[in-house]
Amino acid sequence: MSKISREITAVLFCGFITLFGLLHIFLPDQEFSQTENRTLAQFPVFRWSNLADGSYTTKLEEYLSDQFPLRDGWMGLKTRYEYLLGKREFHNVYLCGDTLVSKVETADRAEQNLDFLRRLGEKTELPVYLGLIPTAAAVWRDRLPAGAESFDQRAYLERAKAVPGLIWADIAGALTEHADEPVYYRTDHHWTSLGAYYGYAALMEAMGESPAPLGKGETVSEDFYGTLYSTSGVHWLPPDSIERYVSGKDVTVEDVYKGTTGGLYVDSFLDEKDQYSSFLGGIAPLRIVHNPEAATDKKLLLVRDSYSDSLAPFLSQYFGEIHLLDLRYFRTSAAQYAQDSGMDLIFVCYSVENFVKDADAVFLAQ
Repeated sequence: MSKISREITAVLFCGFITLFGLLHIFLPDQEFSQTENRTLAQFPVFRWSNLADGSYTTKLEEYLSDQFPLRDGWMGLKTRYEYLLGKREFHNVYLCGDTLVSKVETADRAEQNLDFLRRLGEKTELPVYLGLIPTAAAVWRDRLPAGAESFDQRAYLERAKAVPGLIWADIAGALTEHADEPVYYRTDHHWTSLGAYYGYAALMEAMGESPAPLGKGETVSEDFYGTLYSTSGVHWLPPDSIERYVSGKDVTVEDVYKGTTGGLYVDSFLDEKDQYSSFLGGIAPLRIVHNPEAATDKKLLLVRDSYSDSLAPFLSQYFGEIHLLDLRYFRTSAAQYAQDSGMDLIFVCYSVENFVKDADAVFLAQ
């Protein structure tokens, strides 16, 4: 390399460093990344003790990384470059054509949590239905890149099906039967409203009841980018749409902790990044859904994760009252809660991905 070339390279490098240094100084820090759907690190408070134990420099590195100028653009560029090199897994998310699928990894609590289910069946005289929801990595396994690794959900579901004392709701079979339909979002880990309907139908059939017909859906959003879009860095896919099939008329939803009452849907979330939270209003320890016009006055305890947010509208057509209990935030005995609240039956409904690593499943056994 000639002297002039070296000088030009040095000037460009220094200019690059100077430019981004100035941008870092003059651009305001961001508190939240809409693209990644998470809170960003802020400038750490300096203390000599934090400097001595190394925590200050760690937090400073996190701050500089999160607040790097034009960070979203650089992340997208990096991911595209890796894609062109043949990479198809980005931050434990597989890119399968125009669809993102979360990699499900083996968890130490998988077998222990099955035992907790068995103990729940022993602790209550109520009928206990179990419906574990396979993720897209199982139902759409044929779409995964060659050699893609993922937890064997099908084998796990067979073990769950054999847990004594519980009634199996074959959600996995229903989703697999309709695998050629959009039962999961392409950019999010949740099932779609259509997938939730098939889950509802599986429970009805396990109960010996006929599910209500699906009916005509209403598209309420056409610009939904979910969690997998945020975490993967694959930001060139088209957005998902969100459909609703239940009007929610006459249905009220009580948020027990907040002491508020609303409806099945919270439309304000459709204007935010987390549009999936438009179902019921997002995370809550305990919600009670009331429908005086339901087919029955039966009371259901639904022990669940976030997949049930889009399942609840369908269930509200049959059950007069549904208690949605999230043991991650409301740590109580499920059997005791069912007894104290006068429930008619219990439905344990989690995604496999969440259930195999849920430390709070212990409350199923208490």
